[in-house]
Amino acid sequence: ALIDEQMSMLQDAQRTRSYLRAIVENPPCFKGKVVLDVGCGTGVLAIFAARAGASKVYAIEASDMASAAKTLVETNGLSDVVQVVRGLVETVELPEQVDIIVSEWM
Repeated sequence: ALIDEQMSMLQDAQRTRSYLRAIVENPPCFKGKVVLDVGCGTGVLAIFAARAGASKVYAIEASDMASAAKTLVETNGLSDVVQVVRGLVETVELPEQVDIIVSEWM
């Protein structure tokens, strides 16, 4: 069921395009910044942030989707920038402070 929810969100072209434009078309906001993607799901926002120039992205996901996110990050050649962390955002300890938080709260 979880993968079905993620696929449904990714297949919503207008929604995904809106996130893409908001992040990738605003590189001055992301260039050289440390980004936290809360509840990253498939990691799409983390990937967008990396493509926008973030120096580091921590993609936090509590569910088994963390494995899928890691695979997608690796497939996109972004493992050097995006670190997928499986855990609850409330309990995960990051090695540095973040500059930007992104999240799909839905």
